[in-house]
Amino acid sequence: MKKILFVCLGNICRSPMAEGVMRRLVKEAGREQEFRIDSAGILSYHQGELPDSRMRAHAARRGYQLTHRSRPVRTEDFYDFDLLIGMDDRNIDDLRDRAPSPEEWTKIRRMTDYCARIPATHVPDPYYSGAEGFEYVIDILEDACSELLMSLSSPQSAPNT
Repeated sequence: MKKILFVCLGNICRSPMAEGVMRRLVKEAGREQEFRIDSAGILSYHQGELPDSRMRAHAARRGYQLTHRSRPVRTEDFYDFDLLIGMDDRNIDDLRDRAPSPEEWTKIRRMTDYCARIPATHVPDPYYSGAEGFEYVIDILEDACSELLMSLSSPQSAPNT
């Protein structure tokens, strides 16, 4: 089983959307039994909350139902997951700081490293942007998650489980 944790700052916009996109792609591929997918935030400020209502509305327009409840990244996540995928450099730095040892750094990846169609260096936080910001984030995540799934289908690039 491949275990993936998507991470953003508060776990109410980008990472639950990435979780939703990846879940749907995995389901459409008939590979649900092969994956464990979750999301978390660097901060615990929104712990227990549903994703931002604007993100849920934009997601629903594309057929996604975001029901994840926000939670912070925990130390055990570094042991439980094969990949911890941050949305931006700040998330990557925070994950490295929280990793129990440098060995876990090899599990940390940047979401946009998987982009194939959209040239993005990070997934921008749409929290303070308008509708176009949320739509752009979903575009990036659909691109990156599609490529991530393809990369995990390749035996030489799949994480060890």
